[in-house]
Amino acid sequence: MENRELGNQGLTVSALGLGCMGMSDFYGNRDDQESIATIHHALDLGVTFLDTADMYGVGANEELVGKAIRDRRDQVILATKFGNVRDDKGNFLGINGTPEYVKKACEASLKRLGVDYIDLYYQHRVDKQTPIEETVGAMAELVKEGKVRYLGLSEASAATIAKAHKVHPISALQTEYSLWSRDVEDEILPTCRELGIGFVPYSPLGRGFLTGQFKKLEDIPEDDYRRHSPRFEGENFQKNLDLVKKIEEMAGKKGCSASQLALAWLLAQGEDIAPIPGTKRRKYLEENVGALQVSLSQEELAEIEEIAPKGVAAGQRYAAPQMGSLNL
Repeated sequence: MENRELGNQGLTVSALGLGCMGMSDFYGNRDDQESIATIHHALDLGVTFLDTADMYGVGANEELVGKAIRDRRDQVILATKFGNVRDDKGNFLGINGTPEYVKKACEASLKRLGVDYIDLYYQHRVDKQTPIEETVGAMAELVKEGKVRYLGLSEASAATIAKAHKVHPISALQTEYSLWSRDVEDEILPTCRELGIGFVPYSPLGRGFLTGQFKKLEDIPEDDYRRHSPRFEGENFQKNLDLVKKIEEMAGKKGCSASQLALAWLLAQGEDIAPIPGTKRRKYLEENVGALQVSLSQEELAEIEEIAPKGVAAGQRYAAPQMGSLNL
């Protein structure tokens, strides 16, 4: 497994991580036994960069990850996030970045994960009501206390990233980035590189769409939130499906899967990028890891650019209410 350095503070992660969200929330039925087996298999394959958050399953995902790594903590680079607040029933209550909440959330995550420290602690979404300097100041205190090793932000704007970085070095920014979500290339990714901050793309396979597994809306379980995602709805679904077909055609010629081609493209965008494709099944994990064996020539990268230029996807990344909390 190739390793990559995120930021300039010493954080080294596996080039490909594992997003654990879908194991507990949003993507249909749970199978904790298979999810834990998937995490163990990931570690065996060298995928040691695990990503969770306190909001996934309202804490259940952190508990699941904690259970899976209990005897293998020293093999893991553990990342979790705070800031999105939900009640016990899963209802979204808002975003909280106050210093008091930062410390409270961290203590709760440490307890659920069953660990003494978190390797990479992100603010999940920026709190418009709390200056970023105050939030990161509280996060920096956690570093001094040894409860957190490195700091990160998620879905923050270039201006916010710069302000935060002045308070305490930010090691990584986690934001959506894939063949159908390339807006970070305009300002956010260049800012990260100027400041020496690593980039962690979430949803690098377009929430599964870029894998080619969805041919019609009915392929998505009824209790899966993607049924109500703009890019999966109405005419957008067919337009985006046409894009995936072109990716599949190129992947077929290349002798790899569509998902491997999409991940290989992302990995080729820079040594400071470590995608975290999510899965709750071992077979898809193995397929994703196979992307590390796919090399792309300049000609092939140019061909992909023609297939999936910036802004190619039909529909917004999230439904309108959620879009308001992005890139603040």
